[in-house]
Amino acid sequence: MPVLPARPQAPREALRVRLGEPYRTLLGHFRHEIGHYYQSILLDDEALLAECRELFGDERASYRDALDHHYRFGAPEGWSASYISEYATMHPWEDFAETFAHYLHILGSLWTAAASNVHLQPSTTPLIDYTDEPIERVLADWHEVSLLLNRFSRAMGQNDLYPFVLNAPTEVKLGFMHRILTRITRRSATTS
Repeated sequence: MPVLPARPQAPREALRVRLGEPYRTLLGHFRHEIGHYYQSILLDDEALLAECRELFGDERASYRDALDHHYRFGAPEGWSASYISEYATMHPWEDFAETFAHYLHILGSLWTAAASNVHLQPSTTPLIDYTDEPIERVLADWHEVSLLLNRFSRAMGQNDLYPFVLNAPTEVKLGFMHRILTRITRRSATTS
């Protein structure tokens, strides 16, 4: 059986440096693109779409113009106070996809910590299933786990594994992701 090679690390790293990104992985790219795919599926009613536009902006804005502006001028000054990444500032679709990808990063890491029986403090025990938990629990557990991951990475002489700051607007956006994804999870559980 032929093996499909992963994209070589050196070109991906060179692109990451050239674009000034703190983080670039194949898995992160896949999660971002999956966010684009699921956006139209998850926002299946007008109320959710209106709420999404309130949080992320109006996706009907010209993508081509936004792309040209972003690559000509970069992210706006102070972007880190409202977005998870510079690329998220480019267009509402990208903000949604970047936030979606980070939500999957967070849950995947928390699930891994839980499956590995990681207990950080009496108040922080990562779970396998956060469906019935509020976003505040997810983010509190993630704060502790991400600190541990970054400390391990630094102890090995590497950059932070998760070099992102979750500002208040991003936490609200992650809460929206949590709500719409757990809603669809509950809906599919009741129809199975």
